Amino acid sequence: MSDVLAGWERSSFTAAGLQHDTYRKGSGPGVIVIHEVPGITPKVTAFADDVVERGFTVVMPDLVGTPGKPVSMPYLVSSLAKVCVSREFTSWALNRTSPVTAWLRALARAMHAELGGPGVGAVGMCFSGGFALGMMVDDVMVAPVLSQHSFPIARGKGDASGNLGLSPDDEAAVLQRAADGCQVLGLRFTEDNAVGTRFDTLREKLGDAFIAIELPSRAKRDHSVLTEQRDDASVMRVLDFLAEKLSG
Repeated sequence: MSDVLAGWERSSFTAAGLQHDTYRKGSGPGVIVIHEVPGITPKVTAFADDVVERGFTVVMPDLVGTPGKPVSMPYLVSSLAKVCVSREFTSWALNRTSPVTAWLRALARAMHAELGGPGVGAVGMCFSGGFALGMMVDDVMVAPVLSQHSFPIARGKGDASGNLGLSPDDEAAVLQRAADGCQVLGLRFTEDNAVGTRFDTLREKLGDAFIAIELPSRAKRDHSVLTEQRDDASVMRVLDFLAEKLSG
C-alpha cells in the first residue's frame, strides 16, 4: 500500500454481486468518497483526509486503478479504458443506472446502520458523479455531492451530455427525494466539456434542490475541482455542505 494511504484501514465489502476493497479512516457520520479516473490518487486521498479532519468517518471504495498511484497520461488512459468497457459502470449506456450504484447504496446503508446520525453523504467525481446521484434512491443518502459529473460519455452533440445516467424508475425516485427537500451540491469548471449540459439538466429536473458551484476555467485542462485542479474555496463549500446535512 502506498505511503499516501498510511493510516487508512483496508477492508472489502460485498453486495449486489460485487466486491471491492475499501479504505476507511476517521470518526463521526459516514461519508463515501468515490474516486475519479484514474483511481484513488494522492490528491483524491488528500481531499478525503480533509473530510476526515472535518469530523467524519470516510470510506473510499477502490473501483479502478492502483490505490496511491499518482496521475499520469498512460495511467489515465488505461483506467478510462477499463471504465468504458466494464458492465459494472455501463458508462456508454443511456437511461440506465450503473450496477455499481447498487453496491454503493448497500455500502451507505451499512455505514448508516453502524454509525447512525441523520444519514450518509457521498462525493462522486467525474465518472462517479452519477453514482452519488443514484444513491439518493435510498433515504439514508442525505448529502450527495457531484463534482464534474461526466458520465455517460457524450457520443455526439447533445447525445449523453445532459443524460444523468439513471434508469427511469431511479430518476423518478431521485426527483421525488429532491422535491421532498434533499439538496444536491454540484461543482464544475465552466469550460469543462466533459460535463456537457448536465448542470442544465440538473437545474431543470431538481429545481431549487440543486446547488450549483460553477468556477471560471483558467485553462482548457481544468476538470477536477476537488483534486488535480483543486479549488480550496470549493473544498470548503463541500465540507460545509456535509457538516450542514450530517452533523445536525
